Amino acid sequence: MGRRLIGYFSLFICIGLDMALTGPALPALAAQTGSTVAAMGTIFIVGAGGVSLGTLLGGWLFDRIPGRRILVIGQCVVAASIFLTPHIPWFGVLMVLIVVKGIAGGAVHCGANTLLLWTFEGKAGPYVNALHFFFGLGAFLSPFLFGLLIDAGRVYAEAYHILAVVGLLVALVMGGTVVAPAPKPKAAGAAAEAGGGWSVAPLVISAMLFLFFYVSGEITFGGWVFTYARTLNLADAAHAAYLTSVFWLAFTVGRLLSIPAAVRFRPAQIIPAALAGVAAFLGLLIVFPGSPAALWTAAAGTGFCMAPVWPTGFTLAGQSVRLTARITGFILLGDSLGGMVLPGLTGWIMESAGAPAMPRLVLTAAALTFLAFLGIVVFGKKGKPAAVPA
Repeated sequence: MGRRLIGYFSLFICIGLDMALTGPALPALAAQTGSTVAAMGTIFIVGAGGVSLGTLLGGWLFDRIPGRRILVIGQCVVAASIFLTPHIPWFGVLMVLIVVKGIAGGAVHCGANTLLLWTFEGKAGPYVNALHFFFGLGAFLSPFLFGLLIDAGRVYAEAYHILAVVGLLVALVMGGTVVAPAPKPKAAGAAAEAGGGWSVAPLVISAMLFLFFYVSGEITFGGWVFTYARTLNLADAAHAAYLTSVFWLAFTVGRLLSIPAAVRFRPAQIIPAALAGVAAFLGLLIVFPGSPAALWTAAAGTGFCMAPVWPTGFTLAGQSVRLTARITGFILLGDSLGGMVLPGLTGWIMESAGAPAMPRLVLTAAALTFLAFLGIVVFGKKGKPAAVPA
């Protein structure tokens, strides 16, 4: 059991490392491919498109194949893609590589969440929060490493090389030590999905939308705050990278505190309070767009308040419907699509409407997240999780 947890946690550190490096690296990648920063924002769209495909593929595979080999192969593909990213000078080829990495990463993301739920079942809430704490830890370390390398006069490619080596080591350790739970019997999975018939569809759609809007806000802020700070001349390149790291550090602390909070409070209590905090800190940034103090405060406060939303909402959905790998894959599709649309459009919007549009977009995403949360609550009360023998 302990080795499984270490394996899943290590995978999510790698997911965080990879995801959070994209924002600070956008200007360098744009120069590498001879494109603009706004055009390079397409990396969010194609990457999330790959993750969407990988999530659906994972939802199908993990019900049928032992999970360890899928996780190991997927993580090896991700590590190789990360290593190659700073060495491709062609925009189109780089986008293809990002799609491949997204497919592999989506399968890993879906698998780690699904296998963790299968391992702990009804007691998975704190473990899901812990899993996503390690995502935040990786997301904090990545831009911090980037800032250190820039301060030391090193090239950005070194950050990608380091992350690739870490990812490959995690894959090798998992292949040699981690034993994943076996796929659930097909009869049980079919009964679980059919248990509520079409009645579970509104709940699943609400959960998908919840993750879609939440991840839209999270990735938009974390991915574009570097460019926001640079465009408004509120920080140089190194300090803008540290600003991104502050956002993810506060996010990580929030995820850590959300573990005991998940034991003491109900999801329906945590989510409204967290989203209210997000709105308050984004409001500070909207009112004082040219203030460095407001920017650093908003980055830390928004990250802290965003932290418990994803795992708490996912846990809330799991309390209302039996999560087979297929249903989990559909719900997580909202996550991957959320990382595609708004983050991909934000560069163009900032270019045309100005950098201050970014926090307004994130605030809108937070409001829509709350509406989707209400949908989970309403539709969750209309049915109970299907009772399925293991």
